[in-house]
Order: sequence, then C-alpha cells, then structure tokens
Amino acid sequence: MDKQQLGAFLRSRRERLRPEDVGMPSGPRRRTPGLRREEVAVLAHISTEYYIRLEQGRAPRPSGEVLAGIADALRLTDSESDHLHVLAGTAPTRTRLHPRDVRPSVLTLLGRLPQTAAFVVSAVFEVLAWNDLAAALMEDFAGLAPQDRNLARRAFLGSERAGTTLYGIVDATEFRHRVVMELRAALARYPADPAVTGLVGELRDGSPDFARLWERHDVQSAPTLTKTFRHPVVGEITVDCDTLTVADRDQHLVLYSAPPGSPGAEALALLNVLGAEAADYLR
Repeated sequence: MDKQQLGAFLRSRRERLRPEDVGMPSGPRRRTPGLRREEVAVLAHISTEYYIRLEQGRAPRPSGEVLAGIADALRLTDSESDHLHVLAGTAPTRTRLHPRDVRPSVLTLLGRLPQTAAFVVSAVFEVLAWNDLAAALMEDFAGLAPQDRNLARRAFLGSERAGTTLYGIVDATEFRHRVVMELRAALARYPADPAVTGLVGELRDGSPDFARLWERHDVQSAPTLTKTFRHPVVGEITVDCDTLTVADRDQHLVLYSAPPGSPGAEALALLNVLGAEAADYLR
C-alpha cells in the first residue's frame, strides 16, 4: 500500500468534482475546489474521520468494499478505479456489466468493408453487429434470437444445428479452447454480471467438453492468423483473421479478408455477389 500516493490520488479526484456532478447542491461559496471530504465520506458510506486519514496517508489499508464505495463517490472511470486498488494494494471489486452497445463509428465501418467479412463480438462472444459478407460467410444473424447469436454457446451446445459444424471451420477444437480461456478472463472482469456467470454455468452444465477445458484454468491464447471455412455454397475458403480491440467497450472487431488474387479473395468476391442468397442457404 502506497499511502502517500493513495492520499494524493484521492485528493486530485475529489478536487475535480463539483457538488452538482454528484447530485448535491452547491451551497455557499467554497474556499477550495471540488467536493469537501465529508461529502465524499457521505457518498462512500464511510466515516469522515477515516476518509480524512486516507487522504493524509495515515489510515490502515481499506477493504475492497470501501474502495469500491469511494470509487463510486468520486465517479472514477474503470482505469482510475483499477489504479486506486493498485495504490491500496487490493484487488478491485467488480460490479459492472459487460458492454453490449456498439459504437456508431464502428457500425459505420462495418458497411465500408465490401471485400471483408466483419463482425463485432462482446466480451462473451455474442455477435452484436455484422456486415452482409459476414452473414453470407457464416450465418444470417438477423434471423436469430440474440441468445442464438452467441458463438460460445454455438461452439459447445449448438454445433450440430442445421447439420453444420461451427460454420465448417477447420480449427474448431482450437476455437473452443480459446473461447474457454477468454470466458475465464471475462468472468474475472465481470464476476457480478449475470449474463457472464449464467453463460459459464450453462456451458459447464451442458457441455462435458467445456467443463473439462474449464478445469484446466488456462488463461492465455495464441492469436489466430488464418481461418479456413468449409462453405456449402462456394467450398473451402481460407482467409486472414485479424481481431481489433474496441477498448472502451471491451469488444472485438473481427475481420476476415484475403490477399488480392488469392483463391480466398475470389471466394469472398463470389459470396459478396451472392449476398442474401448465400445467407438464405445457411439458414
């Protein structure tokens, strides 16, 4: 615990806030900027004396619950909250939900990639947005209920639906292993999110393969550089696989493309022409 740096950080965050930022009346003219210490203590549900000692670097290590209350009171961002816990020498208490809203600029980008199959997945592998080529290559996601757009659920519980095996990808075993590792990391980030805990529980109960991989406690996966699909309309397609992180949403933009003139590029071009017809065939 770095008491002096912790106190300095708390003061800096307190002084940047105005009473109206936290729903308090401004009251009489203030001699110092920001909230008063007693106001932070009230918002954090702790004693004023203890909070003052924290800022002065004289308090014992606060619990994770106390720090979570202070983080809420000071309107800290996720990064600031993590930094607060680092200074205090405690693990952060996670209470937030994983984001599912896609940034408008990313949605616009999806429509500007005519030769690339592109889609956005959440922290728990739910397909949130996609372009027409992704639908033609993989599935018409628009025709599915939201819970059926989850690639983790499909990988372990629905791979035989419609007679397909996970979109015909050759590396299905490696993909399932990666899903388990990334869901374990997501659970660490969102332990109080029922959508995350519910999905993990569903997969553990419904898939012996998932349960076996889950017990391995693996947490690091190698990046996938290429992926091969066995498509029922255009045959085998090998594409480059690039995954871009949308950091503020904890989402990933997945891009499937192919070098110009390659068989993969020709197959993607054909799918681009077939469009909805190919997507209808995959239903």
